[in-house]
Amino acid sequence: GPSNSEGAGKVSFLKKVPALKDGDFTLAECTAILLYLSRKYNTPDHWYPSDIQKRARVDEYLSWHHANIRANAPKTMWIKVLIPLFTGQPLPSEKLQEVMEGLSTSLKQFEERFLQDKAFIIGSEISLADLVAIVELMQPVGVGCDIFEDRPRLLEWRRRVEDAVGKELFFQAHEMILNIKELSNIQIDPQLKEHLAPVLMK
Repeated sequence: GPSNSEGAGKVSFLKKVPALKDGDFTLAECTAILLYLSRKYNTPDHWYPSDIQKRARVDEYLSWHHANIRANAPKTMWIKVLIPLFTGQPLPSEKLQEVMEGLSTSLKQFEERFLQDKAFIIGSEISLADLVAIVELMQPVGVGCDIFEDRPRLLEWRRRVEDAVGKELFFQAHEMILNIKELSNIQIDPQLKEHLAPVLMK
């Protein structure tokens, strides 16, 4: 249901997604949910390693990710699709350029600090760090900003993630993101537009 509904407030006190309800237990925030699920279902060790130093490397990436990749990559989707959808007007191209410059800096750090010459972020096997990273980095791709172009190391990493997850599952998981432009054809409730447009324009 709507994220501002009373029911949503019972699942996430922040009334936002993602949120998890597992029996009587509720949990918000994507990283916390991923870690909870990996522990509850005893997933293969490579996702969130039992080795304390490897696990610390996953935690290190997840902490860095929020202020860097996540701070920029999703904005491409807002600038190119979602804000124009709700406000009825495109944003100046300088806004996207500013976000892409910030993202470019983050991608350089991602490659040099985290990926280096490894197959995956923490070594030879995929982990939750790779999943969190790829989901965010597919968002610019969905709106026509191919961040993998001219970045062969990043592209090879993406291909390894696809292979590790399985190509069919990978594209199924990213289907909505890769088809986000189709949202521009949907009709938005005029009252919702009127309510959200001033907020989004800020």
